[in-house]
Amino acid sequence: MENWEPKIATFLCNWCSYGAADLAGVSRFQYPPNFRIIRLPCSARVSPKFVLSAFRHGADGVWISGCHPGDCHYLEGNYYARRKFALLKGLLEHIGLEAGRLHFSWISSAEATKFVDVANRVAKEVEAMGPARFFIKSRAEVA
Repeated sequence: MENWEPKIATFLCNWCSYGAADLAGVSRFQYPPNFRIIRLPCSARVSPKFVLSAFRHGADGVWISGCHPGDCHYLEGNYYARRKFALLKGLLEHIGLEAGRLHFSWISSAEATKFVDVANRVAKEVEAMGPARFFIKSRAEVA
């Protein structure tokens, strides 16, 4: 397990957080390659089923990022996302998933450095916990 690196499913809002990831790439900022980015129209579009499915299929962590409150392209989608994932995080912790495996952030498209900082923090927290074992069928099935 000395070469193990975490797999982190990352759900990014098309209008803000994905733009920040793109700007970080264009600016040649460095961040860990552990992220599997899924681009969505809005952070509110992320269903709790997506998060559970990511963990079930081998993700060691999940990171959801959207527009800052009040800046949503769809007016209030990020408010729905915030409420939905506060409840989901509490539920997952209640049933035994470690708190540091699910992350949520607000990053605008101009905040490439913030994207890199949060990506580094998320990767370090998930890596410190080791491979996820909760929800996963078996590592052989997902490899």
